[in-house]
Amino acid sequence: MPKPYCRPDAGEAGTEERERRILYHLPQVRLIARRIRDRLPESVSLEDLVSAGIVGLIAAVDLYDPAHNVKLKTYAEHRIRGAILDSLRGLDWAPRQRRKKAKQIEFAISRAEQRLHRIPGEEEIAAEMGVDLAEYHRWLVEVQGLNIGSLEYTGKDGEGKGLLEYLSDDQERLPSRIVERSQLEQLLSDAIRKIPPMERTVLGLYYLEELTLREIAQVVDLHESRISHLKSQAILRLRADIRKIWPNQAGGVM
Repeated sequence: MPKPYCRPDAGEAGTEERERRILYHLPQVRLIARRIRDRLPESVSLEDLVSAGIVGLIAAVDLYDPAHNVKLKTYAEHRIRGAILDSLRGLDWAPRQRRKKAKQIEFAISRAEQRLHRIPGEEEIAAEMGVDLAEYHRWLVEVQGLNIGSLEYTGKDGEGKGLLEYLSDDQERLPSRIVERSQLEQLLSDAIRKIPPMERTVLGLYYLEELTLREIAQVVDLHESRISHLKSQAILRLRADIRKIWPNQAGGVM
């Protein structure tokens, strides 16, 4: 573990420098917390995310070592984001009924794909569930926000769990963990290539470019509610596809 970065004669001067660094990077905490918050249900408090992020920032300042040739801002961002996501994993912020609905959609996608021997359209998924398209869209709205940037799966009891919890962080480089992550990345890559182009575009703009749903709607010239449907549906397609190969820990993107 890296040693805290401070001058040999730290004393009061070292304490002042530490506080200065923390205060300087505080806006970074709120920015990251806001970005994560935008992807979550209204019930999740922004201030709770900020509080968790501040804990990550303090750890970053205390553990930062410039000898590693990494900027403090970059290191702090990693620690802040990790602290916020860790705090969310400890919360039951998604109602069980919402998770069960997500699981029902996943199974409907899998059944329709097996029956049709191709990627099903949303009308076909709705028909597999025995609901009309409008009701299916309402379900997609309800289940959005269940994924927060880490891979998750829905267990037999309807509870979600972060698939990346089973994988190593930067401080654990066990060969078995590296292999797991590599296999998972390959599965995701294969699954993403199979989903419809517009859904693939929405996921790319949302997760890679970090655009909001409103911004994506402007880019592709669709209504924001439609972008929300496409995003939720794409995630559930990925879960359903990976579940067939990795049944105990099927996942989807955040």
